[in-house]
Amino acid sequence: MDRRSFLTGAAALAACRNATPPPARSGEPGVVRVASVKTAVEGGLLAHLVERFEAAHPLRVQIATGSDVYVRARAGEADLVISHFGHHDAEQFVLDGRGEWPRTVFSNQMALLGPPDDPAQIRGLVDAGEAMRRIASRRSPFVLNDLDGVRYLSEILWHAAGAPDRAGWWIDDATSRGGAIERAGARGGYTLWGLTPFLRTPTAKLEPLVLADPLLQRMLVSVVVRGGNADAAYAFQSFLLAPATQASIRTVEYPGANGVHWVPAGRHNRTAILPSSRVAPTG
Repeated sequence: MDRRSFLTGAAALAACRNATPPPARSGEPGVVRVASVKTAVEGGLLAHLVERFEAAHPLRVQIATGSDVYVRARAGEADLVISHFGHHDAEQFVLDGRGEWPRTVFSNQMALLGPPDDPAQIRGLVDAGEAMRRIASRRSPFVLNDLDGVRYLSEILWHAAGAPDRAGWWIDDATSRGGAIERAGARGGYTLWGLTPFLRTPTAKLEPLVLADPLLQRMLVSVVVRGGNADAAYAFQSFLLAPATQASIRTVEYPGANGVHWVPAGRHNRTAILPSSRVAPTG
């Protein structure tokens, strides 16, 4: 291939990659289709927010849930996606021009779990790094929950504990989710997982012991899907970011976890994207 043919082919390939994707299929008029990861649905938060939204707006909300939220969005089956900021498909979805810039909306709660007798004495600690240091110091088993975000957080806490020698207590055997919970419970050890899926594991022999460290809050975002029902999607996103809505998020408890609430995360420096809260002058 000569140089001119190579450059022509490269330019054509770049043009294809940068081309605007085909528009998503619009759904039923008056409906905003929301594809959400499970935690916001199973944790009771999204139902609370949808109820408030529909009471104040003429729009209705349809919820689809699962781990394939961006697959649904690419197929034209969603107007708005709610996922973790670090979802494995989120970055490419936006870079491909399929979605608008993600807006943080709320966080879901991770928990450092352990046995009821708590041999490392970490119950109620605010500093999860200190909790990990105590687990390592006692050589209590810590079972790594082999999920991308959970592994990442576990590594942060290990470094925060001073990067202690892992021999004999750090168990990394590719178990995840309920498997990691069962293994930790059988060993009388500790692990990390999201509070929502943990509370839906009735056979667990562990308890949430450390919850208060801000590191345990995992950020979720909303992404408006290009080509869908943008007006409806923006209306729901604007509602999620409204100060009154953000305040109400703090009142929603996790089912089965008295006193543990969802945390709002609508933090933005660009006030232009926030709902107006100005009050007209009187007199």
